[in-house]
Amino acid sequence: MFNTRLTEMLNIKYPIIQGGMAWVATAELAAAVSEAGGLGIIGCGSAPADIIRKEIRKVKRTTKKPFGVNVMLMSPFVDDIMEMLYEEKVNVVTTGAGNPGKYITKLKEVGTKVIPVVPSVALAKRMEKVGADAIIVEGTEAGGHVGELTTFVLVPQIVDKIDIPVIAAGGIADGRGYIAASSLGAEGVQIGTRFVCSEECVVHDRYKEKIVNAKDRDAIVTGRSTGHPVRIIKNKLSKQITLLEKDKSNKEEIENLTVGALKRAVIDGDIENGSVMAGQSSGLIKDIKTCKKIIDDIINEANDVRKNLC
Repeated sequence: MFNTRLTEMLNIKYPIIQGGMAWVATAELAAAVSEAGGLGIIGCGSAPADIIRKEIRKVKRTTKKPFGVNVMLMSPFVDDIMEMLYEEKVNVVTTGAGNPGKYITKLKEVGTKVIPVVPSVALAKRMEKVGADAIIVEGTEAGGHVGELTTFVLVPQIVDKIDIPVIAAGGIADGRGYIAASSLGAEGVQIGTRFVCSEECVVHDRYKEKIVNAKDRDAIVTGRSTGHPVRIIKNKLSKQITLLEKDKSNKEEIENLTVGALKRAVIDGDIENGSVMAGQSSGLIKDIKTCKKIIDDIINEANDVRKNLC
């Protein structure tokens, strides 16, 4: 069950990929996930190439296991970052918010696997055509920027339409979620919020506590009226955005309100005025533990569920 095309392609023990969360997915987290048998990911966000290069080299000093880098294609530094990733010969590049097609050939020259994140069948098919090695299918349950379709309905539709491996993302935090994704045809999972609540994750302790204390309806989507929906944990910021969204003329005011909001939460620990990006799986997370323990628990629970189903 854990030996899939994805584990063979990426040379990892378990088909578990850590989400490439901006400001959150640092070298410390990526190295810990890779050491534990998954695939750790450094999140670029809107950081310049020299900052990401330092993170990459920090991971290389910490582990010899494969790891990857997530690139937001809307970043103003995307061309510099892609050139740097080519020079550093990273194992995997995951991408979001755009089409990585023009970068794929060059990255593959140095053995880099390219895995875009997609929210729809049409985009998944397009990514396969431009040469993607696998696809991360992200449902609206995920934290941060989200689409409209749920993981449960989107994954099997994409599995039916493409031939490369599919990785399920959004709402997955334990072994039950892994089994569900596998049943839908996914050959791996991407997990973000659960790894935020790990000992190795360097986000502010109050950010982790906000997730641990979250209830089932606390991870809500804000910003739909701006065309850039984002899932965060309810707080003072989300209430302000909700009020502004009732008047669609306040789009610019909403955008100004959210500038720097993620950094305020992650680095400064301002969990009321900052953006605590987290998925709907927050309600499942009740503790903070090492990445190794998180992955071991997922695998053990998945094995138990499988045995009970047989």
